[in-house]
Amino acid sequence: METLLPETLLFLIAAGFVAAFVDSVVGGGGLISMPALLLAGLPPGVVLGTNKLGGTASSLTSAAQFLRSGHIEKKLAFALFPLSFAGSALGSYTVTLLPSAFLKPLVIVLLIAVTIYTIFKKSWGKDAVYRGLTDAKRVLVAVAAFVIGYYDGFFGPGTGSFLLFAFLLLGFDFVRAAGNARLLNFASNVASLATFLYFGLVNFAYGIPMALAMIVGAYAGSRFAIKRGSAFVKPLFVAVTSLLIGKQLWDLWLP
Repeated sequence: METLLPETLLFLIAAGFVAAFVDSVVGGGGLISMPALLLAGLPPGVVLGTNKLGGTASSLTSAAQFLRSGHIEKKLAFALFPLSFAGSALGSYTVTLLPSAFLKPLVIVLLIAVTIYTIFKKSWGKDAVYRGLTDAKRVLVAVAAFVIGYYDGFFGPGTGSFLLFAFLLLGFDFVRAAGNARLLNFASNVASLATFLYFGLVNFAYGIPMALAMIVGAYAGSRFAIKRGSAFVKPLFVAVTSLLIGKQLWDLWLP
């Protein structure tokens, strides 16, 4: 295992903590962790795999906290878990065959729509109105879990936002939607990580210290979200989604 310079190690630990804190609540932690790994000198392909190592540790930690606090709809979330897993595994395999750049314009449009809808639905996500699923909604949410899982394995940015939005549409409040989203995000992260491990695209020297910091950040973020409730989660969701839009626009317009 290669030796990290002390300043690089401290940088990855700090970036990992902040990334996981944000990601555990509303997603979007990759906005912080992936640029940090790039700045640390890893090649882009290895950045994707190494980031999934930290993302898996982070999502497991935060999902466990939401589960312990009772903020996950267990029957629904665990039923969707294998769909998210399978979708992500297929997506990660596809990315080894095809470029993912063509997804960027679609992702930008979807993120803008999600953000605008959330801003203008003033009381949306404040109180839970979920009362179960109709047959039609069961099919739609199953398809959404698979498709968002595939997207996470294939491209990734905004996965947490899309999962959170899907659960809000079902009638969950922001905190419970965040809990359900983290469990499904854990499923997609595990599948994607396994695929990247198979192709040798994970750097453990960089990934393990960041992953440990992300466990701490995820614990702190999920506890903070549970304690503060929807009044905290909604503004953070809008802020992170807006940053994701800006990042995707920047990448799209770069020569």
